[in-house]
Amino acid sequence: MYAIKPFKINVPQEVLDDLSLRLEHTRWTDEPENAGWNYGTNPRYLRDLAAYWQKDYDWRRHETEINRHPQFKVEIDGVTIHYVHVKGKGKDKSPLLLCHGWPDSFYRFLKVLPLITDPAKSAHSFDVVIPSIPGFGFSQQIAMNTDKTAKLFHKLMVEVLGYSNYFAAGGDMGSEITKSLAVQFTQNIPAIHLTDVGYPNGSEDWGTMSPAEQEFGQVIQRWFFADGAFNMIQSTKPQTLGYALNDSPVGLASWMIEKFYAWSDHEGDLESCLTKDDLITQIMIYWVGQSINSSIRTYAENARAQYSGGLKSSQKVETPTGISLFPKEAQFPMEWAERKVRVANFSVMKKGGHFAAMEVPEVFANELLGFFGARRL
Repeated sequence: MYAIKPFKINVPQEVLDDLSLRLEHTRWTDEPENAGWNYGTNPRYLRDLAAYWQKDYDWRRHETEINRHPQFKVEIDGVTIHYVHVKGKGKDKSPLLLCHGWPDSFYRFLKVLPLITDPAKSAHSFDVVIPSIPGFGFSQQIAMNTDKTAKLFHKLMVEVLGYSNYFAAGGDMGSEITKSLAVQFTQNIPAIHLTDVGYPNGSEDWGTMSPAEQEFGQVIQRWFFADGAFNMIQSTKPQTLGYALNDSPVGLASWMIEKFYAWSDHEGDLESCLTKDDLITQIMIYWVGQSINSSIRTYAENARAQYSGGLKSSQKVETPTGISLFPKEAQFPMEWAERKVRVANFSVMKKGGHFAAMEVPEVFANELLGFFGARRL
């Protein structure tokens, strides 16, 4: 038997007081003149964000808003998992597991929840389960590779919550977890939905790739040299970085905000798609739970598992897969998608980025309802 425990976030006031002091006494580094975003996080934007964080941001308000959603904790195979579980309205509903990534959290999907549990324009709805990846948010601070995480999430759905069959969807690291679920538990998962399908890592035989795939591979190679340093650090020496990020709120914000800026769909104004409150709340989930170190260490666990024998998420997924390709994602061609998954639907979107569920929640919700609504468990 699993002991499911209702959970509410209740951050001790001394944690918030300590945060305020750290923000007030930030030791700022020198900044290149007119740096913009060319050297990393924009110095002017970071200073403005830190000032807002200290003086105007209200964690208690956001804590209360998050706590309106039913949250729980349960121990599975010795690992404590935090999750949100919202049941859909109406008779025609299906269980749906949503998997987040990095540097976001379960908070990524909260704007979508009312749109897919009680949709106004669809007869179909979902029982939605949003777990925090081990090492993230309010789950246990333990780093695990995607295959191990997928096994825990499957037990959460089937053994803990009693859903013998369910749909799954994810983006970023959540895509890898979702693919691993589909490979390992094909009989329980009739369809999945992804916003990315994985990227070339150098192990491919380029001679078997189409011209479009080769061009995509070259784009990803250039991206790793220009923008992928975070991935290499987190995949090799995350502990070195973890001490700094866990100690400095501005350092943590700088490390995360660069990615929100680079991967979101905007024309130079990040807050046209994600507000300061959206961004700081994501950062706060890492700060108050002290989960940044275990979250980035997950990259190293995945890399080591891949090098030592491979991950299930690297295998081709034979489960029917819906894909929504948002414009600020790496624009992979259909041939690459078909190499990685069994494509059942491929939608090229007009607006949205890596964090589409936060940036354009209505669009993202409609993609889930449209793809899964046409299928039955």
